[in-house]
Amino acid sequence: MTPEINFHFPRKLRLLRTADFHRVYKQRQSVASGPLIIYGAQQAMSLAHPRIGISVSRRVGNAVVRNQWKRRLREAFRQVRFQVDENNIDVIVVVRATGKPRAGQKAVQDMERDLVALIKRVISKIHTSHRGQATC
Repeated sequence: MTPEINFHFPRKLRLLRTADFHRVYKQRQSVASGPLIIYGAQQAMSLAHPRIGISVSRRVGNAVVRNQWKRRLREAFRQVRFQVDENNIDVIVVVRATGKPRAGQKAVQDMERDLVALIKRVISKIHTSHRGQATC
């Protein structure tokens, strides 16, 4: 019998506090592709799971469009959180004002693929910067 993977998205997987957002932004480890900018940082306390925060400004569109972005990004992260190698990382996804999110299953799959690739790139940047600090 194979173990079931739980795909729910509890609050513990979300960055909710302003202090957590400031800590991630302060480390300035970021990568960008298309409309997404990903900021990442090691968690202050090592938790057993990655966490995500989503920031969509009013420039992106009205409340309906902003909420579409947030829902699609949360769903993409929920689907791929098991593919993220690092468990003790906090990630903030910032959406640039480039248009509406595409609809359909293909768009969600593309967003999942892009999200995993960007998160892995920011993780490697974090590890590179930590190695550089350790040798100084």
